[in-house]
Amino acid sequence: MAPSLMDYRPLRLKAIDADDLAAMSSVLQDAIAKLGDFAFLPERRQFAFVANRFVWECAGEDGGANARVRAGVHFDDVKAVRRRYLRDGDGAGDAVVELLAMRFDPGDDGEGVVTLDFAGGGAVQLDVESLSVRLADLSDPWPTRSRPDHSDA
Repeated sequence: MAPSLMDYRPLRLKAIDADDLAAMSSVLQDAIAKLGDFAFLPERRQFAFVANRFVWECAGEDGGANARVRAGVHFDDVKAVRRRYLRDGDGAGDAVVELLAMRFDPGDDGEGVVTLDFAGGGAVQLDVESLSVRLADLSDPWPTRSRPDHSDA
């Protein structure tokens, strides 16, 4: 039996190593956000964003429900943030991006770089003192007609 929105349970996830981040990345694959919904808070050493994530856990392999939910993600212990090939300046906050994956490249003593890769080649890189990430669903899911398609990827 195909999953449905009745099967939905809000996600609350934490990542503290590369394997945890890979699992979190899989549920955020194809999340859609505006660049204006990303923020670096240097005084708090946090980087955060909100996005509309596709609810893969209710979609299933054999059909199921196509839905999205608003999700919030925040990274702690962030020392610096770099953007690559993403719009900047006037109107950039309204630019829409699609998250493909998040990955962690460890360095010395738990430090490392987290990379958020977006469709079209853009990326955000976070220099972190340690990997500490939290994801929480913030809304009820809503149905959507389209389902991300990776058949030609």
